[in-house]
Amino acid sequence: MVTDKPGYEHLIQFLTEHLALFTEDGQLLVGGKTIGVILEERIAEQIITLCTQHTELEINHRSMIIREVDGIMYDFQEVLSSVLENKATAEQAELINEISLLIKNLFDSAIARLLD
Repeated sequence: MVTDKPGYEHLIQFLTEHLALFTEDGQLLVGGKTIGVILEERIAEQIITLCTQHTELEINHRSMIIREVDGIMYDFQEVLSSVLENKATAEQAELINEISLLIKNLFDSAIARLLD
């Protein structure tokens, strides 16, 4: 659906281009959430929003999306494996938020193609 598309490859490339941000010191987030937790929360929020916005999706489409999201989480956890347990900085959380929005956009485009 999205992981086999060029947009996803660009997203992974975008993440790898910004890996240095995950090794820099910065202002830690209030609450002390880890990078891994922020990543899971932000992507989950966007996928919930996606499914809420696209009420016309059938159960098999939603299942496809969940399988893809599992794969995306695996890829991102692999790329960020050495820093997942680190406390997140505001800058890191902002980048993760941007990436989660881009993931949602990939799915929005795929859904539009699927339902055409």
